[in-house]
Amino acid sequence: MILVTGGAGFIGSHTCLKLLEGGYEVVVVDNLSNSHTESLERVKKITGKDLAFVKADCCDEKAMDEVFSKYNIDGVIHFAGLKAVGESVQKPLEYFSNNLNSSLVLLRVMKAHGVKRLVFSSSATVYSADNTMPLNEECKTGNCTNPYGWTKYMSEQIFRAACVADPSLTVVLLRYFNPVGAHPSGLIGEDPKGIPNNLMPYVSQVAVGKREYLTVFGDDYDTEDGTGVRDYIHVEDLARAHLCAVSYSEKSEPGCEVFNIGTGKGSSVLDIVKAFEKASGRKVPYKIGPRRAGDLATVYAGTEKAEKVLGFKTEYNLEQMCRDAWNWQSKNPDGYNK
Repeated sequence: MILVTGGAGFIGSHTCLKLLEGGYEVVVVDNLSNSHTESLERVKKITGKDLAFVKADCCDEKAMDEVFSKYNIDGVIHFAGLKAVGESVQKPLEYFSNNLNSSLVLLRVMKAHGVKRLVFSSSATVYSADNTMPLNEECKTGNCTNPYGWTKYMSEQIFRAACVADPSLTVVLLRYFNPVGAHPSGLIGEDPKGIPNNLMPYVSQVAVGKREYLTVFGDDYDTEDGTGVRDYIHVEDLARAHLCAVSYSEKSEPGCEVFNIGTGKGSSVLDIVKAFEKASGRKVPYKIGPRRAGDLATVYAGTEKAEKVLGFKTEYNLEQMCRDAWNWQSKNPDGYNK
């Protein structure tokens, strides 16, 4: 059985679906601070399979101990954490406390129950700003531009140290680039609370009429159209990467290994706008605003290691990402709040 912390969230719910389809039993722990149990109900509907759910906070060691005592857990995928870059600048103490404590509690409880395999949801925000593209796993990390990125960087250090202290522990660190899209059924997708922090859900909400226009932060970057370029990956591909990581952890030698999970290609903000207009048949009005502090012109992944070691390669292109994001948004204009 695989424990999925934060499993009711955007990436977590899609990964639970892939795990169930792959024949795994799943137990989800989520405090529902930024997610809905409706996502899990829909996962069960799509797969025709059941999963266990426990409403608990991963920082609550007693609650986590009870979960490990009740269920026969073989491995863990750790998604749970606060994840809004802008909010982390406003609330750094909450981010450090929550994101680091959840990792520490998880490791202590895993140790107490003899669980030796973990896949961690890390981020490309751990990379330093002074690297050249594409970013590969050997690029410099640290010098993060926000507290959220630092929590991912520091969690990685915690997991590496734990693997040194316990040579029987296996940890796979997955550094995501920019997850977008939704399940092709349109039943599960990204449902941010409040104003979206990420580009694709904001574009979706403009297209569906929930927001008036998109603000593009800067059009004077050294890119083809002057807007920022990022590596967008379909959430279905990303979810599948977790299955590859779980399988790898079952067969590999113990220790800590890191993989970039992206497409290896960059798309600009205006590329996203144009592709979304094509997918939705709707105009996406936008205005050019000033650059945001800390934003880089271009960020995209080097994907060779994930392809070679995990056997993982993305399957979806930008058009399909926008198509599935629009399918979700148009069928669920208010997200899971039916």
